[in-house]
This record gives sequence, structure tokens and C-alpha cells, in this order.
Amino acid sequence: MQDPNEDTEWNDILRKKGILPPKENLEEQERAKEEEQLAILQKTLVKTYEDMTLEELEENEDEFNEEDEKAIEMYRQQRLAEMKAAQMKNKFGEVLEISGKDYVQEVTKAGKDIWVVLHLYKQGIPLCALINQHLSGLARKFRDVKFIKAISTTCIPNYPDKNLPTIFVYLEGDIKAQFIGPLVFGGMNLTRDELEWKISESGAIKTDLEENPRKQIQDQLMSSIRACVPARGESDSEDD
Repeated sequence: MQDPNEDTEWNDILRKKGILPPKENLEEQERAKEEEQLAILQKTLVKTYEDMTLEELEENEDEFNEEDEKAIEMYRQQRLAEMKAAQMKNKFGEVLEISGKDYVQEVTKAGKDIWVVLHLYKQGIPLCALINQHLSGLARKFRDVKFIKAISTTCIPNYPDKNLPTIFVYLEGDIKAQFIGPLVFGGMNLTRDELEWKISESGAIKTDLEENPRKQIQDQLMSSIRACVPARGESDSEDD
């Protein structure tokens, strides 16, 4: 088949009769087609390195031109930041048992922007055991927060049992909140949601609870009391 772009007498006749487009139009179409193919190729290249792991990027870095390398370097830094954030988010996940000698390393030197929740407890105190159980669940839920526990007297010599359970909340070694004694926790009726809310008020965790669970219990209790106490008018009529 004869090339329509070829400079022949026959093609000139066909162009004059409008059967073939003018040669300039053909050249423009060819350029547009080449640019389209180049754009598709570049798009494919970008998509390829976006799907690569950091190791694959290093293996294939010789295949990229200077402009691609700038984009890839930005993408690499973004991936590293995302990986670091993911690692921080899932850094902990369980309650760590420590003693006094571990305090400085695990609390004071916990790291930048690391929240630490320390529970001082003693064996044989039921409320301490309950809080340890709740903290295990919270540690799994809030993996970016360091939850630790320690027998009270190993961290603070002669720490009085009447102050147990005690929870200290730290950020970069500074105490941000403290909860001392059984009355603060509401006794053995303490739920995990109530403890979560209490710790969240210090800023250590971002709870998905919409309101204080203890308030719901208090509201229910007040409703029950009102239902049991007769109105003043009813009481007066009964006395008559």
C-alpha cells in the first residue's frame, strides 16, 4: 500500500481532489499522535514507580531520567514517612511490666510525642486487677500509647496501699494527669469505657466515645430515684 505522506505526483493529485488531507495536516496529526503516545508512556512510568516498593525503586533507579528521579525521590520520602507513621501507630499494643530500675528508660526517656500511662498496683487488690484487665484492652486499641504497670513499692518505696490503684499519665517525662485511690475510679463497677474516657481527658488517647459513660449511669440512677420517690402532692394526700 502506498504511503499517503510520500511526495509523489499521484499523492499530489489526490490532495488536490481532497481525497488525501494536505501534507501539513498530516504532519500535525503525526506530531499529535507521537505526543499522545509519549504522554501514555510517561503516565505508565509514573504508575509503575508508584506501585513499586522502596527496594524495587532502588533496583530500577538507573532506568529513570532526571525529571523522573525528582518525582521518585519525593514519592520515596512520602512512603518513608507513611511507613514511619504506621510503625509508630502500631508500636506498642500490650501492657509492659516494669520495676523501679526501668522507670527512667520506659517513662522519662520514652521518646518524643510518646504518651505513657503507668499503673501502680499491688497483688491482692481486686480493683487493681480489674484496671490491669481494662488496660490490656486499651493497649490493644490504642497501639501508639505506651501502657505500663508496676508494683507500687518497686517504683516508690513505702507507697501507701490506700492510694492504690494509681494511674500516672506522662508526655515526654512530664506528668499530665494523675488518678489516685479507689474513689477516683468509682470502685469495682468501673467499666473499660469509663477508664478510657478518664484517660482520654488527659489527652493521652483519642477516644471514639461521644460522652462520659459514667454520666449515663448517673442519669439512669437519678431517674430510678425519681421514680421511687413520690411527688409532694401525692405524699400530702396520703397523709390526709
